[in-house]
Amino acid sequence: MDGRSRANEGDRLVSINTGKAKVSSFKGKEARSGIWKAPAGEVLALAPEGFEGDEQADLVNHGGPDKAVCVYSLIHYPHWESVLGRRLPIGAFGENFTVAGLSEDDVHIGDVYRIGDAVVQVSQPRQPCWKLAMKWGMDELPALVTERGATGFYFRVIEPGVVRTGEFELVERHPAGISVTEANRIMHKDRADKSGIRKMLGLGALSDSWRGTFAKRLARLEGEAE
Repeated sequence: MDGRSRANEGDRLVSINTGKAKVSSFKGKEARSGIWKAPAGEVLALAPEGFEGDEQADLVNHGGPDKAVCVYSLIHYPHWESVLGRRLPIGAFGENFTVAGLSEDDVHIGDVYRIGDAVVQVSQPRQPCWKLAMKWGMDELPALVTERGATGFYFRVIEPGVVRTGEFELVERHPAGISVTEANRIMHKDRADKSGIRKMLGLGALSDSWRGTFAKRLARLEGEAE
């Protein structure tokens, strides 16, 4: 069944997607990527660094404990189908979890969810890159995704276990209440918001990569103010 028929039934894990990295081309150059994901079954074991059989080609910017699971919501699919002029398959954005009911406004950095037997935590927004442009043949797509704020986000794995499609549970809402949307604003739009950057750096649940970026930016801004 196409998961989109269930998109209005509340928060649900519609599909678990994995894929092997493969070679393609981008702007005339050979490029290897793991962005091609497809449904892998309704039950799958989730380990601390992701799913067995799932691959990332660029292990510096993708994968690892802070980015074990990439999540994207079905609520965004109709817009991108209009932009791209085609029906999009589940996993179209290279996500491991296609979910229904969650948006970047609803999800906060540090929120904890139980999905099947596994426990996961929101670690950072996704940063769309050129691989989306390569996959869908639209150079401006990553910028459009970022501008719209429809980036998706990542889970780190707190407790490994078997995950299943269907409903999942919010175990703990992070007390700081900083949404993925707010994190995206500070990272991409209001880049000189020192107060916002300090709030982000105060989040123990924030991924190391985003923490490093914000720390460097804050140091630069404070240096410019001297």
